Formats: sequence, structure tokens, C-alpha cells
Amino acid sequence: MSDPFVVEVRNLTKVYGDGAAVRALDGATFTIRAGEFVSIVGPSGSGKSTLLNLLGALDRPTSGEVIINGKLLSKVRDLDSFRSKTVGFVFQMHNLIPTLTAQENVEVPMHETVFSGGKRRARAAELLELVGLKGRMRFLPNQMSGGERQRVAMARALVNHPAIVLADEPTGNLDTANTLEIMALMSDLNRSQNTTLIVVTHNHEVARATKRVITLRDGKVQSDVAVKSTFDSDLIDFKNSALGQAILQDDGLPPELREVAPALRRLLEKV
Repeated sequence: MSDPFVVEVRNLTKVYGDGAAVRALDGATFTIRAGEFVSIVGPSGSGKSTLLNLLGALDRPTSGEVIINGKLLSKVRDLDSFRSKTVGFVFQMHNLIPTLTAQENVEVPMHETVFSGGKRRARAAELLELVGLKGRMRFLPNQMSGGERQRVAMARALVNHPAIVLADEPTGNLDTANTLEIMALMSDLNRSQNTTLIVVTHNHEVARATKRVITLRDGKVQSDVAVKSTFDSDLIDFKNSALGQAILQDDGLPPELREVAPALRRLLEKV
């Protein structure tokens, strides 16, 4: 039996403004099963951030439906409670409280639960060990590296056993080494904990570490492909590049590419 859908997006549209309205999302439709590791990519203005806000119940659509873990968000009365129990967030800026230790930061979302202080501390310690920070539990954020702070943010996102974790440019402020470490950690959490992860990123190197890539352009789902190999990832990157788009649209190609363009177009149309 297949894993159930944990995310269902149906004809999702979001329009901002009145006169010169901006259609940030335009009929986006897709589903995500429990335990998937998905990246959402696209150029600036493609609708990535808007989609993240709608999936996280931080905003409401103009039309269409979002169903998270079987709940139609338009019918949920207490969205704050729903978010705290169902969605974990990891942001580009880790958003840790600077005066709290790593362990205390991870405990913060549990203060709205019925957990006792002892259970909160035990859960936070368990997760910090899971993300490789057993020896940093008493450290303040300014005593940790950027990669370590993002690991604390990951632990905090997992603390209430969420149905999905939404990561908004989680490596945007990290160097290459820390980016690789965070993506390896997310891959491990997805594999070992069956955590459903949705990563919004403009970085195709980050996207290739996931198992499925949804590409947005002008508010629409342009492509939705499983990443099976490095070659597939490279093709996705090429397809979304300016040259790849020029080949697909047969527009503005240099003379030296016109002869091979039909074969390249057929290849790109498969991904």
C-alpha cells in the first residue's frame, strides 16, 4: 500500500493587489506523499515563497485548496494550533532566541503542549543528539557556527513530530562545506526518520540533494520530476537555464547550436 498524501495542492492561485494585480500563483496542482524529500525551485518571482506560506498556513489562497495531513486548511479554525502540531519550519535565518541555549531553543515549541519540563528537556536532548549536537546543548547561538545554529533549527522543527517540515532557503547563509553538511543531515533525517521534507531553494546544487524537484515559473508548475541520478539533476539544471529555455522555445539560438537544437529539445522535453 502506498504512503498517503500528506500534501495536496489543487488549482492553487494567489493574487496580490487590486488594480495592477500580481498573480503570484496561477493554478498550481501537485501532491506529496508522506516520507518524500522534495525541493521547490524556480527563478525570483516564480511563486516559491508564496507557495511556502500557503503550505505552512501562514497565508490564505485567493482560490484553490491546500490539504495538509488530511486537513483542508480553509476549514481549520485555529491555524496557530494547527501549525504548532503539524508543520515544522526551518528558515534561512535560523531565528533562534539569542539568550537561550540550544536545548532551550528546541524546547520553545513544546511550551504550548502538555509536556512536563522534564519531558521537554528529554525530547530536546534527544533531537540535539540526533542532529549531532550532543556536546553543544548548553551553548548559546553566538557560541555556535552557522551550520550548528541551523542544526538547532532543524531539531526545533522536529520537536512536535510534525507531518511536514518546510525549509525556506535553509542553506542560504552558509558556506559550501556547511551547505553540504545540512543537506546531508536532511537526507539522513528523511531516510532514518521518514521525515517529509519540502525545501524551497534557488540553489540547484541544494535541489539535487533531494529526491524530487518541482519547478515553478510564473506561478505555474513547469515540471515535476524525480531525481534518479546526477545526470537527471544536470538535465533539470540545464532545462531551467536561459540556454535550456531558449532551446525549448527555439528562440535566439546561436548559429552553432541550431543543428543540434532539435535533439537537445527532445532530450529536455523528457525531464
